[in-house]
Amino acid sequence: MAITDWPEDERPRERLLAQGAGALSDAELLAIFLRVGSRGKTAVDLARELISRFGSLNRLFAASREEFSAVPGMGPAKYAQLQAVLEMARRALGEELKRSATLATPGAVRDYLRLHLAGLEHEVFMALWLDAQNRLIAAEELFRGSLTQTSVYPREVVKRALRHNAAAVVLAHNHPSGVAEQSRADELLTAELKQTLALVDVRVLDHFIVAAHATPLSFAERGLL
Repeated sequence: MAITDWPEDERPRERLLAQGAGALSDAELLAIFLRVGSRGKTAVDLARELISRFGSLNRLFAASREEFSAVPGMGPAKYAQLQAVLEMARRALGEELKRSATLATPGAVRDYLRLHLAGLEHEVFMALWLDAQNRLIAAEELFRGSLTQTSVYPREVVKRALRHNAAAVVLAHNHPSGVAEQSRADELLTAELKQTLALVDVRVLDHFIVAAHATPLSFAERGLL
């Protein structure tokens, strides 16, 4: 049965307009983006299949063009549309962080980092460089590593801080394992970066660990800074 044959109050688009986007499931939201299904499948069926195949929305968002296009009914055009939507979301959140003090909008910071890092299958270390009012100057990927380890060089971090004329920084990296818990190595690295950046008067305000299926962990909230 096609979605157009469903009762009107059960169709995803009509439900969104009547109840708001928050009332819809992940599959229903994705179905609205997909617009149409494939042979024998509604858009909702196809959306559920996509989420099941990749494991989560975050994993789907982080899929490569080749991985995404390998799904029957998907292709480069739909991949481009999805990436455009994600980039608009990143830019909108980035604009919010630039307008207000970053630490005054912790939810926006977490959402921003999730969009950048949560679904990646390799480890990435990034920095949110801030001005003296804790407003975002730039978000920058600094290092990229394997699934288990990233080499982070404090001297390079200091160079980037000086280039941006930053007064403070929020550090972040992802755990592809899906576990948002700090390791002893994470703690030692954070302490070393905090000490090194202090030499050039740049404050480390927080360090987030991002994982696909967990709320990003905040070092500041755990008293680790």
